Amino acid sequence: MSVDHYENFPVASVFLPRKLRPAVETIYHFARSADDIADEGVLSDAERLHQLQQYDDELLRIMDGKTTQLPLFGQLASVIRQHRLSVTPFRQLISAFRQDVVKKRYATYSELTDYCQRSADPVGNIMLELYGKADSQRLQASSHICTALQLINFLQDVAVDWRKERIYLPMEDLKHFSVTELDIENGKLSSEWQDLMQFQIKRTRELMLQGAWLPASLPGRIGWELRLVVQGGLRILEKIELSNGDVFHKRPTLKPLDWAIMLLRACRMRRKYPLPRNFE
Repeated sequence: MSVDHYENFPVASVFLPRKLRPAVETIYHFARSADDIADEGVLSDAERLHQLQQYDDELLRIMDGKTTQLPLFGQLASVIRQHRLSVTPFRQLISAFRQDVVKKRYATYSELTDYCQRSADPVGNIMLELYGKADSQRLQASSHICTALQLINFLQDVAVDWRKERIYLPMEDLKHFSVTELDIENGKLSSEWQDLMQFQIKRTRELMLQGAWLPASLPGRIGWELRLVVQGGLRILEKIELSNGDVFHKRPTLKPLDWAIMLLRACRMRRKYPLPRNFE
């Protein structure tokens, strides 16, 4: 189970091995604090960008083996050294948070997924590195899952993001389905909106399923953690679909019954999504 609004870190998961919890907690606090700089409070955009630059400077110090200046980064440097983690995914996260400050619209699906590859995929990369399973095939599958999770979060939070003056739906898709920003502002559940959401759901589900074999390739707890992550994302898509795309009046979330359904489906995943034939 994830903690608070930075949803991709399984900080409080019962599946997380005890020996990895301090590392994941430190990484979570880094990501959460950087996300808050980009999103929360009353800072100006210039102040947000300045503080995020300080974070990136600290990461560069870690990369160069220099002493860090902020307390959080001393702990992070220790985690990175202990587990031999790459600094690149952490810098990618900062890049995405910077982008959140200045970019409020995405012209194309390609633009949006490029953002996801820096805002979500690094989390999967870091977790695979912590488990010593960061080979190219698993990283690619993880990318499919993480990008899909980020897109699902955008679909959940259309109304929330609108209040922050952001739209995380490709503008080319809005135009194609004849949906306007005014429709989003008014929460208009038109047939055009429903068609748009069905298109997003279908594309995102297909992306998630491209990576759905990954849990079967991972041992023990991390495999079960990821099974539930995948099923949680798919269940949210299902709930959006069942609501005919109404994410304006009630944000789709996971209830106890959903967790029971997810657990049952997770038990069947190894058979339903086997390893690719070329998996090494």
